Amino acid sequence: MSAAAPIFARVALDIPIAPWFDYLVPDELAGRLQARDWVLVPWGRGRRVGLVLEVGGPPELAPEKIRAIASLIAAAPRADAAWLELVNFAARYYHRHPGEIALPALPRLLRTPPTARARGCAFERARARSAAAGAAAADAAALATVTAQAAPAADGEPVQLNADQQAALDALLAAEGFSVHLLHGITGSGKTEVYLRWIARLLARDSSSQVLMLVPEIALTPQLAQRVSARFPDLEVAVLHSALGEADRAARWLSAADGRARLVIGTRFAVLAPLPALAAIVVDEEHDPSFRQQEGVHYSARDLAVVAASLRGIPVVLGSATPALESWFSVRRGRYQVLALPERATGAMLPNLRIVDARGVPGPAGLTEAGRIAMAGVLERGEQSLVFINRRGFSPVLSCQSCGWLSQCPDCSAYRVLHRAGARAKGGARYLLQCHHCGAASNVPRTCPECGNVDLQPLGAGTQRIEQELIALFPGARIGRLDRDVASRRGAAEQVLDSFHAGTLDIVVGTQMLAKGHDFQRLALVVVLDADAGLYAADFRAPERLFATLTQVSGRAGRAAPGVAPRGEVIVQTRYPEHPLFAALQAHDFRGFADALLEERREAGLPPFRYLALLRAEAAELDEALGFLAEAKRVAQLGAEAGTEIMVFDPVPMPMARIAGRARAQLLVDSPSRQQLHRFVDAWLARLGELTTRVRWQLEIDPNEI
Repeated sequence: MSAAAPIFARVALDIPIAPWFDYLVPDELAGRLQARDWVLVPWGRGRRVGLVLEVGGPPELAPEKIRAIASLIAAAPRADAAWLELVNFAARYYHRHPGEIALPALPRLLRTPPTARARGCAFERARARSAAAGAAAADAAALATVTAQAAPAADGEPVQLNADQQAALDALLAAEGFSVHLLHGITGSGKTEVYLRWIARLLARDSSSQVLMLVPEIALTPQLAQRVSARFPDLEVAVLHSALGEADRAARWLSAADGRARLVIGTRFAVLAPLPALAAIVVDEEHDPSFRQQEGVHYSARDLAVVAASLRGIPVVLGSATPALESWFSVRRGRYQVLALPERATGAMLPNLRIVDARGVPGPAGLTEAGRIAMAGVLERGEQSLVFINRRGFSPVLSCQSCGWLSQCPDCSAYRVLHRAGARAKGGARYLLQCHHCGAASNVPRTCPECGNVDLQPLGAGTQRIEQELIALFPGARIGRLDRDVASRRGAAEQVLDSFHAGTLDIVVGTQMLAKGHDFQRLALVVVLDADAGLYAADFRAPERLFATLTQVSGRAGRAAPGVAPRGEVIVQTRYPEHPLFAALQAHDFRGFADALLEERREAGLPPFRYLALLRAEAAELDEALGFLAEAKRVAQLGAEAGTEIMVFDPVPMPMARIAGRARAQLLVDSPSRQQLHRFVDAWLARLGELTTRVRWQLEIDPNEI
C-alpha cells in the first residue's frame, strides 16, 4: 500500500520578501487544516505565527526542502472568507504581501510565538480575560444607564429626531446590500444619534449581527463607548485602539473575532478585525487624516471600510461636517448618496463667525483686542471660552537677538521647540528644547552657542505660552490646557475634559484634541489663533484640512438648545482676512468651498482627478537618496508600456529633508487611470527589487501628504 502524497500549505508571514511560504502539512493536521487558520511555523531557529492562505496547492520549492508546520493554533478563531478577501485586496492595492496586512492587524500578544515558560495558549488566556471583561462591562453599562442624565423616551431612545435626522435614518433603514451613504451634517447636527438609531435597528433584526464603528482619534473613543454602553446595556461592546494594554487589546479583539461583541468601536486598525457577522460599518469624521496608517503599510481605513462593505454586500455610512474631497467627488459622480443634516439637532443656530485681522497685533499670545473683549464678556456672564492654537509647547523656536542663531535640531530639518518643563524635569530645568520629529531634547543654553549673547528670546507662541499669557490677562479665571504633552500623563486629558464639561474651568487652551467630537454645552466662545499655517503650505491638501479643522473647532461653540444659552461666537484671527477660504468659512459654506477646490484640482491635474504613487527613499546622505531615486526613474522610463499615461517626476528632497539624522527624498508618479498606475507599479517594483542599494525605500499608493 503506497504512502499518501504529501500535502502542502501556503502560509503568510509578516516578512516582506515573499507573498507566502510553503510548509508541509503534518499527518495529524491532514484533513483539519483550512485556509484562514492561524498556525505556528518554524522560521530560522525560531517560530512565527502565520496565516494559512491555501491548502493543497503545489509547492514552489523541492518537497525535501520544505519544513513542516509546527502546530495549529486551535484556540484562534478561523476568519471568514470575506475577511481574507479584504486582506488580499489590500495587499494587491497597496502592493504589499498578505502577511504584511494580516499579521500587524493581530494584537501583538496573539502574534507573538509562545515561550517555553508560557502557561497555556495566548488565545485561551485572552478569551478568558475577554469573558471576564464582558461581564464587568455589562455591570458598568447598567450603572451608566441608571445614572444617565437624559431620561429615555417611551421607545427607549433619549431624544426626538428632527425631520432631517429622521429622513436620513429612513434612507439608511431602506438600504439593502452594498451602498455608501455620506452623512453630511453640520457640527452639532446629531450624526451620532442617527448612527445609534440605525445600529439599534440593525442589531435587533439579527441576534448574531455585528456593527463596526470607526473613529479617528483615541481621545474620542471613551466618551463614545460610554454613550454606546448606556444605549445598549445588554450588548457586549468591544473598544479597540492602540492605547490599550496588550492583554486588554487581545481580549477585546478576540471578543470581536468570536462574534460575542455585537458592536465594535475602534480606530483605524479595527477595520482589519475579522468580524464574522459584520452587517454594517460606520466611519465617523471620515475626512480625518488619522484614518491613514503611517507605519508599515500606509493604508486608508476609510477606503478599506468601503471595500469591506462591498465584499460583504453590506451598507457603510461615512459621516462628516467637512467630507474629504475624494468622498465629495464620489457624491458628485453618483457613487455615494448624500444624506444632509443642515440644522443643529438642538435647534441652536451655528455660531456667529468673525474674521479678525491679526496683522500688527503685539504680544507673544497674539490675542487681538476683539478677542480680549469677547473673552472678558464671556467670563463676566459665567460662560466658557476655548482658545485654539494648533501648536504645542511654549514657543516654536528660541532665537539669539544678536546674531540670529535659532534652535535648530542637529538631526532634523526642523527647530527644537521651547517647552516649559514639568516639575520632574531632568536637573530641575524650567525649560527644555525638544524636537517634535525625532524626540531629542536638551537643556536651554545659558548663552548663544554662536556668539555668547545672553539675550535668547522665544519667537512665536504655543499652547503653554498662550496659557501663561491668559493667566496674566485674566487673573482669577480658571484656565486649563489640553495638548499631547498633557495627554501623555495618564488620566490628565480626561481630567481636563471632565472639568470643562462640569464647568469648573472657565477657559481651555488646546490643539486639535479639542477640535472634534466634544459636546461642550457651556461653551460660548471659540478664539482661533494663528489660523494661517495651512493657507500656503506645500501640500496641496493643506487648504482642505485647514477648512475642516476650523469648521470642527468652530462647531464646539453654542451647541446648547435655544433659551439655555445665547448663540455662540467664533473669532478667527488671521493675517490674510481677504483669503476666499475665510469667506466660505464665515458663510458655513462647505459645498461651495469643496466645489471650488474640486475645480482647482481638475485644472491642476491633482487627485481625485489623477492617481498618485510616491516612492520615498531614506539614506545617510541626501545625495545617496536622490541618486537611488534617479536610478528608479531611469528604470521606470525603460520599462514603461507604450501608450500608457504615466508621468514620472524628478526626485526631490522631502519638505522635511532630514529626520533623526537620516536624509529623505521622494519621487512622484501619477496617471489619470488607476488601472494603468497599478500595472505600472507592479512592473516597476519588480525592477526596483533588483537594484543593489543601501537606501531604505518604500512606495506609497494614494499618498496622504506630498
